[in-house]
Amino acid sequence: MPNIRSLSLYDRFHEINSVDPELYKQYQVKRGLRNDDGTGVVAGVTNISNVHGYVVSDWQKMPDAGRLTFRGYDVEDLLVGTGSTDRFCFEQVCYLLLNGELPTQSKLDRFIFAIDAQRELPDGFTAHFIMNPPTPDIMNCLARSVLLLYANDAQAETRSPEHEIGTAISLLSRLPRISVLAYFAQRVAFHNESMIMHRFIPGQSTAETILSMLRLDRNFTPEEAHMLDILLSLHTEHGGGNNSTFTARVLTSADTDPYSTYAAAISSLKGNRHGGANAKVLAMQADLKSEVSNWENDDEVAAYLTRILKKEAFDRSGLIYGMGHAVYTLSDPRTIICRDFATQLAAGTEHEAELKLLKSIERLTPAVIADVKGSGKLMCANVDMYSGFVYSMLGIPEELITPLFACARMSGWAAHRFEETISGGRIIRPAYKSACKARTYVPIDQRG
Repeated sequence: MPNIRSLSLYDRFHEINSVDPELYKQYQVKRGLRNDDGTGVVAGVTNISNVHGYVVSDWQKMPDAGRLTFRGYDVEDLLVGTGSTDRFCFEQVCYLLLNGELPTQSKLDRFIFAIDAQRELPDGFTAHFIMNPPTPDIMNCLARSVLLLYANDAQAETRSPEHEIGTAISLLSRLPRISVLAYFAQRVAFHNESMIMHRFIPGQSTAETILSMLRLDRNFTPEEAHMLDILLSLHTEHGGGNNSTFTARVLTSADTDPYSTYAAAISSLKGNRHGGANAKVLAMQADLKSEVSNWENDDEVAAYLTRILKKEAFDRSGLIYGMGHAVYTLSDPRTIICRDFATQLAAGTEHEAELKLLKSIERLTPAVIADVKGSGKLMCANVDMYSGFVYSMLGIPEELITPLFACARMSGWAAHRFEETISGGRIIRPAYKSACKARTYVPIDQRG
């Protein structure tokens, strides 16, 4: 490893990489591909889903109740009845996203069988690529594993519909297993614990497979499996504009292979401003629970939230994590579903007090923001407010939350890759305005 300090390349790191903020205004650059009112710049058209959180009337952004549809179906309708224990939804939602239509029972059975049949990994994959070298972050292991699976696919560069569908099904099947194996490998390498390697049980749903492989005794209740199934279903897709899906679109437009596309999407999802944001929510909630003595006292909870906004508490960012969303204004439909099912699962357990606290944060935050910042901006809780809590109730470690998000989002990424392949037609290449000033070349022996 070279002595980087001796190179002094970092001495002016911030100065060299800073762009005058006024230039963004001067050239009307829409940073983050966002308009001034927070709406997204339209970059494409899709038939896959719709994320609705506001309406634009007379050029004004107007708040509206959140709605999320997959292939035209309201997500709430797709999940109706999952509180009963007679069916799982994740596989059916994946079929819908990949194929554009809800399956008949026989088609769904064949789809589930195809997923089930792909869970095996290549010989030696776990020992050579998941356990060696170990990685402290499971998302990196997922991205690396997807790229390595390329080498085990003799048709990896094929772009046919058959191969695209086959690759998507293979990764839908394998990513949950890789995630759990990577978690235990991480515990061995970095926490001096034992390696647990449960075999998957053929015939189990994706949610059941995750719980069965993760738990030492392999036991779980039907209610727990269905709650995890709900979370996976809610995370399958969320429009073409979210960062990881747009990443999948960008790489697909360059005509790269599916493995490279999905590895890049996983890497995007890892980011703290995207899928990794749930870690901030959990950390903030943990800090609140330690700082507030009476969780049922609104004044105490509001006082803590006030300190956060004034950058006096938690990470001093001034942000209440789990509140607000780029699209949703009045409500996030995923939050409503997650909160309702969490309420059912927590009823009569030691988790009820914590769930009530989260509901208090959701209820009190808008008024606290209005008081501290004088802002009447509408703000709803996003799905991260409750999803981490549900994962915790299910005994799923924090290290696995974002990887399981990736396992679920795989079907959405694939659907957008298919659509971009057929309908995109051009490499995605937005413009950047150059702020460089002309300079005269100076020979090396004359430079100071």
